[in-house]
Formats: sequence, C-alpha cells, structure tokens
Amino acid sequence: MSKVYTTQELIQILAAERQACLKGKRLKLEITVSGNPVIDQFISTDGLQKFTAYQDFKTAIHEYQKENRVSGIIWRELTVKGKNLYYPEIDTELIALNGDLEILKAAKNSIVEFWYEVTIGMDLYLSFNNSKQHQQIVTSDVERIVQRTEWASLCKWENSSFLEMILQLGWGKPEEAYYKRGRPRSGSEYIHAVNSGNRPIG
Repeated sequence: MSKVYTTQELIQILAAERQACLKGKRLKLEITVSGNPVIDQFISTDGLQKFTAYQDFKTAIHEYQKENRVSGIIWRELTVKGKNLYYPEIDTELIALNGDLEILKAAKNSIVEFWYEVTIGMDLYLSFNNSKQHQQIVTSDVERIVQRTEWASLCKWENSSFLEMILQLGWGKPEEAYYKRGRPRSGSEYIHAVNSGNRPIG
C-alpha cells in the first residue's frame, strides 16, 4: 500500500509548487488572456500562466485530499492578554472534509468565548466591501451574527501600542468563504475589535 501524505506534507508540497510557479518553472502554456490571437500577442500571459499552473496543481491536491481522506485542519495556538487558546482552522491552501467541518463547528463556541474575553472594553467593527470599509457595531450585533453562522476563526494584529482581534464567523465551506467565491452557500463576516479610539487595520 502506498504512503498517504499528511496534512503538513501537503502544505509543504503546495508551498514548494507555489514557489516553482512564481519562479516560472511551471507554466500552463495554452492559457490566453482574451482568446483573441491578435490581442493576445500584445499582452504578457506569463503571470496568468504561473497562476493557472498553480491553481491546477492545487485542484489536484484537493482531489487527493478527498480520495485519501486527508484533513485540511491545522491547529493554531493564540495568546492574548495572558490567555491561551488552541483551536482548529482550515489551512488556506487546503479544503475542509465533512469531518473537518464537524470539528470546526464543535470548536466555534470556545473560539467565540475566547474572543469575547480578550476584547472586553474594545470598540467593535463589522467589515464590508472586501474589508475596505468598517462600521462600528455593538455586542448584540455580534451575537446575532454568531447565531446564524457555523464556525469561527481568529486573527491577531499586535504591537507594543496596538491590538486588533479579528473574529471570522463563517458558514459553509471555509475554502469558499475565505475568497468570497461561494456566496450564498458559503461565506463569512469579519468582526474587528480594537482599543477605544483606534480603527481596524486588518
């Protein structure tokens, strides 16, 4: 029986392939920009060829994940204000299997509770327009979003004078929610908590 690659090995394989594509070692040569040969001769397709080569490889890895039941979950550890959380999320280059979604759903409450604990007294903002704009909200708004979503993830921006805690509240498949490809069946909302007087940067 042949060896089945682990989640970490697939992440490393994808990272190596991404570098190879960026360096031009892998190109999908039949790609054209417009489909019109007269126009395409004046347009550089190099970047598109690199991108498409990597996307094709990534799709093959996702099929491998499904066939071999290789989880897309990675475990993160986060420390904020002396409090620690160990939680699951889907690696941004992999997909979530059905079992992964169940793990994410089971972890949602502990992630949300941790976020509430470390953001007491902070200003809350909901991002929209692909995180280009933010609207200030209150805790009851967050609670309504929590009720209608299935899983959660966290991100922290911090330096000596600034802290931003981003709570991603999602539904459906994380790989579709991250890039806003799957609406309405998959998607997410981002809640930003910042110290009073600051604005979100993430």
